[in-house]
Amino acid sequence: MGILYLVATPIGNLEDISARALRILRESILIAAEDTRHTGKLLAHFEIKTQLTSYFEHNKLNKLDFILEKLTQGDVALVSDAGTPAINDPGYELVQAALAASFDVRPVPGPSASISALTVSGLPTDSFLYLGYLPHKSSERRGFVGDVSGLEYTLIFLETPHRLIDSLEDILAMLGNRRICVAREMTKMYEEFWRGDINGAIEYFKSKEPRGEFTLVIEGKKKEERTVWAEAQLIEVIKHDLQAGKSAKEISAELAEQSGWNKKEVYALVNQVK
Repeated sequence: MGILYLVATPIGNLEDISARALRILRESILIAAEDTRHTGKLLAHFEIKTQLTSYFEHNKLNKLDFILEKLTQGDVALVSDAGTPAINDPGYELVQAALAASFDVRPVPGPSASISALTVSGLPTDSFLYLGYLPHKSSERRGFVGDVSGLEYTLIFLETPHRLIDSLEDILAMLGNRRICVAREMTKMYEEFWRGDINGAIEYFKSKEPRGEFTLVIEGKKKEERTVWAEAQLIEVIKHDLQAGKSAKEISAELAEQSGWNKKEVYALVNQVK
């Protein structure tokens, strides 16, 4: 039986691919790729001729049986467009299915946008929370960010250029003016790291059109902070939690810890918002 390898690929600079990753890609009988055209260019650069098949968000479940059948014949490599597979990219379901079918699953470590940005951010790296892409809508974004506003972990988000300013403004409203590192186009020609506070980041990127993919690394809540949320902030999070199907009791218990409000006050506000 073959092994399913999750192979990390460069997030920009092709020199970042490992010798082991290249060997696994060459020796596998199949490479499952998020975008075969994109991965095809990578393989052509390194003269790798392994068979390619697509494995992306809209066909990931339909492709499971095909890939599992290939694993009975030999090793299969899973890659994403850039970075480490299964992190904000298809992969979890395939890993789960392979394990359930008793196949061995192994990582081939390498580039990761979130970890790369964290390590050079200048913010604490001992405990952090990676949350992927922020929601598209402002109300959902505020609720999403509000849910983690009381955590002391360094927070990591991904964002697209056309939503960057709006997202930073929503983050400022929910977290206050915390320290931030905005990483852009990492390992590429126009690589940039902006470090400062959220207010400063908003001003900077309003004066310079955002381009490329962004990773936001944001300071967690300071231990000495014992702030009480503003009512407007609490209402935004309550709305988000209600839409997520949480009960008034669940919301009251969770938000009382984070917001500085007591359970009865939160419960009363939940019933007002309903």
